[in-house]
Amino acid sequence: MSESGGRDEAASFAQALISAEVAPEHPNRMTRFGQMVGSWHVKGSRLDEDTDEWVERDFTWLVSWVMDGRALEDLEVVQTDDGPATVAVAVRVYDPAAGVVRVSYFSPPNNQYANLVAQGWRDGVRQDGTQNDERPIRWNFSAITNDSYTFDGWVSDDDGATWKLVEHLEGTRRR
Repeated sequence: MSESGGRDEAASFAQALISAEVAPEHPNRMTRFGQMVGSWHVKGSRLDEDTDEWVERDFTWLVSWVMDGRALEDLEVVQTDDGPATVAVAVRVYDPAAGVVRVSYFSPPNNQYANLVAQGWRDGVRQDGTQNDERPIRWNFSAITNDSYTFDGWVSDDDGATWKLVEHLEGTRRR
């Protein structure tokens, strides 16, 4: 395949995937996530559970409406020596039968996969589910404004009786 053919196919793929706005049948169901559409600079840290050391993180978080506005997709992008690399992707879809937002998260470079259910919580969004090692997880977006948010990731080793903080992030909207 020629290089220009590949660019055309990539552009066609992006055009078919990315949407300008939320689907009209669910405008209020995705509001809490919809306010995060855009580009964010994110800093924070994640606990390495093997060493019990906190590792600093710094990345770009890109959030867009996709699938004719029926879902949101976000990408975690880091800078490498070879240019930008996508580390993780999450897709959030409103499930009208259950009245919840379903979240699927994938990070192949880190062998991390999760399925969660999201709902409004305090001043943000709470997402509860399990990761690929079957432990319960809880991801909270809080203090969401037009220009910033806080994210805390928790894991439980005792089926949700207690929770351990394993990630703290702070996002600032890029202009």
